[in-house]
Amino acid sequence: MVARKLQVHHNGSNYDVDYDTDDGLEVFKFQLFSLTFVPPEEQKILGDVDDRTVSTDSDLVAITGKLRLVSISEGGKEEQKQESSSRSDAEFLQSDEELARMLQAEEDALMLQQFAASENDALIEARVRPYVDQVLMYEDPVRQEAARKTVPKDELEEKALVSLAKEGNFNPSKTEQDHAFLLQLLFWFKQSFRWVNAPPCDGCGSETISQGMGVALASELQFGGSRVEIYRCNFCQRITRFPRYNDPLKLVETRRGRCGEWANCFTLYCRAFGYECRLILDFTDHLWTECFSPVLGRWMHLDPCEGVYDRPLLYESGWNKKLNYVIAIAKDGVYDVTKRYTRKWHEVLSRRNITTESSLSTVLNKITHECRRGFTSQVLSVLEDRDEKERLALEGDLYSNDDASISLPGRRSGDEEWRKSRLEFGSDSLSCSSCPIRSCVDEHVTRVYDSFLPLLSNFVKEEISHSRAAEVLEFFKRVLMDLQKSPFRVRRVSIGSGSNSNESFVLRSLLSFDELLNALSLVSKMDTDGKKVDISLAGNPVKTSIALPVALDALDETIRNLKKCENFSKDSLSLPLLKLDRVHSGSVLASGEEIPVGIATSAFDGIQATKWEEPNGARGCWISYKVSDNQKLKLAAYELMSANDAPERDPMDWVLEGSDDGGSSWYRLDEQTSQIFDSRFQRKTYRVASPSRPSTAFRFRFLAVRDVHSTSRLQIGSIDLYSESK
Repeated sequence: MVARKLQVHHNGSNYDVDYDTDDGLEVFKFQLFSLTFVPPEEQKILGDVDDRTVSTDSDLVAITGKLRLVSISEGGKEEQKQESSSRSDAEFLQSDEELARMLQAEEDALMLQQFAASENDALIEARVRPYVDQVLMYEDPVRQEAARKTVPKDELEEKALVSLAKEGNFNPSKTEQDHAFLLQLLFWFKQSFRWVNAPPCDGCGSETISQGMGVALASELQFGGSRVEIYRCNFCQRITRFPRYNDPLKLVETRRGRCGEWANCFTLYCRAFGYECRLILDFTDHLWTECFSPVLGRWMHLDPCEGVYDRPLLYESGWNKKLNYVIAIAKDGVYDVTKRYTRKWHEVLSRRNITTESSLSTVLNKITHECRRGFTSQVLSVLEDRDEKERLALEGDLYSNDDASISLPGRRSGDEEWRKSRLEFGSDSLSCSSCPIRSCVDEHVTRVYDSFLPLLSNFVKEEISHSRAAEVLEFFKRVLMDLQKSPFRVRRVSIGSGSNSNESFVLRSLLSFDELLNALSLVSKMDTDGKKVDISLAGNPVKTSIALPVALDALDETIRNLKKCENFSKDSLSLPLLKLDRVHSGSVLASGEEIPVGIATSAFDGIQATKWEEPNGARGCWISYKVSDNQKLKLAAYELMSANDAPERDPMDWVLEGSDDGGSSWYRLDEQTSQIFDSRFQRKTYRVASPSRPSTAFRFRFLAVRDVHSTSRLQIGSIDLYSESK
């Protein structure tokens, strides 16, 4: 091992980096990433004197102590000018040449289209017109009401507000709430609607096999089920019918189908809650939804089959689809939105051979004009203005640089063999290899943990046994679970003294529960005769919503620890039973994350239901935590919790480091090897050797997971850092 102090110049600043040459170049690049936010894959490291590139083959012991970092993606910045102005000019020339080639390819494709296109305007119209009638069904009040009745609106509103609160927004505007609700509606629909490969047998529920198409019955035609698939049961030989209904009213009832039914029904749900929406028809056999988002100021892509939103390149980049025509159909017109879904327009043009571009535009304009017949001049003016803005945005999107760190998944809906036959099989996740800095909104977690001090101290003072204490907490947990089930805006629950001894103890010791209630933004009020206590909201209901799951998980953990406690006394009021001085409200940066459910801050939110997942972290990754307000804290201990599934992804070897200069240099605080989590949601406590150095930042370098041969991923249920008491 050779420890070196290197000075790295980047963007006008110098960074001093302490580096262990045994760690390899990749670790050095991650250190630079934590300082400069230049992703490792975009870093070019040069000797400050000889301009020699530092690579994996370089002798890291012998390289010069002064280096320069160049961001490959920052074509016009000072470092690249210093490196070589001629090289920079060449890069710009190459960029211009690439754009010129693309424009020339588009021109060639358009020219070819004039000769190759069949001028089949009737075919375009025949494909689009049936959907115009279909989207008008979404305006029907009866269908809208039927859809709304099936949605757990209160639950989705709560989830929407909690999602905003986790970003620090506890008082969102109506527009922000509506945007968040739409996303929760998408996630709920994904879970509540069922994909059908082959329907189960109507008689015994066994698997079936296709027997071809059948003749539609009158009852099926009533809801647009003109196409009926016939299946025979492999077990009882019974025939099962699968009508492909087009009426979203029937789909609200059946809640099953393939992409056509999913998009049809979900678009009705969006319209039922007042969103401006349109059905998207992809001529290469897929459908999805777009909604206009006032928050984004544009149309947003939503695919209910995949549960993915605002990722329009999903099909071209993730599914490897060869798109040709993507048409948006709404009550006020039809629009060619293909350019939103491609960055290979010249290739797409070569496949648009049904008719010419001008003829396509004529057909769509004709249908749009019919849809808008009877609109007032004011409404028409608004629509035409928005049409023009969208047209300009689509043109601009074609040549925009998309985030290369985002990895889009292949198709995940449908049978695996079917997806492979369509060549739509790919990565299984939406992930990011260059994460943004995220703020931890987790002060409520620390408050919940701290609130157990008066509670457990009172148990010790009352000299009750550890098993009796566990029983009391079990009872209080049930009280909170009842509270959680009640409508989130008016939560209320009562505790009355009766024959239950645990209930009586809680009433008698109510003061010791006050801090926990305060942490949950709840208040208790006892009646005049002291026999009943009402627990209700003390303020913003969202603060209760975000803290309740933390408290329930903390109660579970405390009950488990109490049951294992052999000597329940004042001396036992420490980790792991009592979790005081938890570090909170810092900022997090990671080497990668799963989007949207496995982001880095999920490791610090205090609940079992979430986790941080690093899609490429099995053989090495990192997550760093910067303390709020640049405070210097001495780390006393930390806890890691295993996630909900896949034990092969558990961390096994890691190094915990600290920094007292914001991440310029790092020193080792702890190292663990061959750690095994025996169960899911298992929490392990590790104490940091004393005396610990005061640090403003901490970093975990995870070196390996439990089974690097069976997975590429690392996942962690939670990370909790505990400072020394002040």
